[in-house]
Amino acid sequence: METQTTSLKKIALNYGVLLALLSIVLQVISYVLDVHIDRPWWLTVLQLIISVGVIVYGIKAFKISNENYLTLGQALKTGLAISLVAGIIAVVFNYIFMNYIDPDFVQKTLDFSREQMLVKNPEMTQEQIDMAMNMSAKFMSPMIMSAFAIIATLFFGFIISLFAGLVMKKNPPQQL
Repeated sequence: METQTTSLKKIALNYGVLLALLSIVLQVISYVLDVHIDRPWWLTVLQLIISVGVIVYGIKAFKISNENYLTLGQALKTGLAISLVAGIIAVVFNYIFMNYIDPDFVQKTLDFSREQMLVKNPEMTQEQIDMAMNMSAKFMSPMIMSAFAIIATLFFGFIISLFAGLVMKKNPPQQL
């Protein structure tokens, strides 16, 4: 039983760091291409493919290290552990990104949101726009953004792990 725990920690750390690094590379590419505020659909799809690939391979690595057996619970634990490691690293990087690489990120995002609001809802009054922007600004605080990032990472990690676990599940034989 001890080897499984050690294996889970090692796999979660290795694949979590890999997922975080690939996500950071994608974020840097989007910054260099200047599409980090208005993310195009292909960036979202690419991030999803990377997340699914890394989590599924991590779960498969756990299965292989566990004599080719995998319960749904183990798949969920492994995927969530990978997601948690990646989420924590991503939050640290986002803090660095928003404070040192692009310190105007929050203001640019709020300005972009205001423009989108005006384009999509031209009948909105100035008061409604100001109220919506104040609410948006509250959600752009580092603590709230970090909390949402971790929650979103764990949520999608759970969904990916659930499907991967259902597909790869192979229960060990029951001992009498």
